[in-house]
Amino acid sequence: MKSVEAKVVVLGTQGVGKTSVVLRYVGNSFNRAVSPTIGASFFTCKVLLDSCRVKLQVWDTAGQERFRSMAPMYYRNANAALLVYDITSAASFEDVKSWVSELKKNIDTAIVMCMLANKCDLNNERQVPKEEGQEYAASIGALFLETSAISNEGIRPAFLEVAKELLKLCEKVPNSGLNLYETMSQEKSNNNIVSPRNHVKTNFVGNLHDGREPEQQERHSCC
Repeated sequence: MKSVEAKVVVLGTQGVGKTSVVLRYVGNSFNRAVSPTIGASFFTCKVLLDSCRVKLQVWDTAGQERFRSMAPMYYRNANAALLVYDITSAASFEDVKSWVSELKKNIDTAIVMCMLANKCDLNNERQVPKEEGQEYAASIGALFLETSAISNEGIRPAFLEVAKELLKLCEKVPNSGLNLYETMSQEKSNNNIVSPRNHVKTNFVGNLHDGREPEQQERHSCC
């Protein structure tokens, strides 16, 4: 089986739900009392696309302004970026634009960008029209999905689409920093999401959020 490993950085201002989005995908859980991220948190998950396995190394960065100067340490050499904003906060949408500018200035290799319009369950409090988010995403060549960590809407499709784009990038852009390699595996792909074979491990190092999260694996068809 062919495999590819990719670094994914999650960016956005404080309170937009970055950690909740990641925890919903990785652990299928939601906690309203999740603590603010300090520095960054590290998670891993795997997506099986036909005969290729994509391992995502997800760096969930702190949104607080006092940690902004640390961000380059986490998005350096990133292959994909999840740009998260809160649909009930116009300011968080504008902040995403500043992150895009920063990425373009500091990353000189091809990168997959995906905008997540989070908290779509609060549509009655919406400040950012869906069309506005879609138009901006299209202008920067990014994927766009509306998500809700509470209802789990759009979460799995977001990670699946990013994995698909990473695989395309690996195959089409030689200097992307991504490489396919052969692994010994008897896993087979199908069209269903299967229960992950979890094992708990400490994924946090250095000045990162201290905690334990499972590694998740899901199987999808590439078609």
